[in-house]
Amino acid sequence: EQAKPVVLHGEQGLSRKSSTPGNASYYYSMTNLKANGAITTPRGTFSVTGAAWKDHEWSTSSLGEDVVGWDWFSLQLADGREIMYAFLRKKDNNFEEVSGGTLVYPDGAVRPLSLADVEITALETWTSPHSGAIYPAGWRFTIPAEGIDLYIKSLRPHQELRVSTIYWEGAVEIEGTQSGYGYVELTGYAGSMQGRM
Repeated sequence: EQAKPVVLHGEQGLSRKSSTPGNASYYYSMTNLKANGAITTPRGTFSVTGAAWKDHEWSTSSLGEDVVGWDWFSLQLADGREIMYAFLRKKDNNFEEVSGGTLVYPDGAVRPLSLADVEITALETWTSPHSGAIYPAGWRFTIPAEGIDLYIKSLRPHQELRVSTIYWEGAVEIEGTQSGYGYVELTGYAGSMQGRM
């Protein structure tokens, strides 16, 4: 059940991936969906309820030539705000200038976020025993103008996916000026994403 309006990221839904024209995607989210259902496991069927998040992004373009991957955050805060942010990581470990995201307020109003609005520091790492990739596993994530100062930690480090592309994607817990939960996707740590998008 949709609890807030659809969020169009970037420029009315056009999310730039570099300063080169055409390196972009169309991207929207439903950041707060009331969910209920059942999960069936070998141990039985369990009723579940909670807050879900739906993303849809599509394009035919590629990343900027210096970008090797991204660190993507979807965060649901206890005060009713949500944050989507994508740091586009370059070969030199700096971030592409068009990195950005969206802050969604409890009433559904949105604020675009630029690279200058957000500060992030990796605090911990986890090394995959399978790929040998070293991933961030804990972060300090701040939006100073909004009074947001978060400590984000993976709920379970072993969330690496080994499919056609090897990357880390999984659930995180949030503490700090707000509590909450979220989801993080980390690509380009086990090999560049160039040519795979």
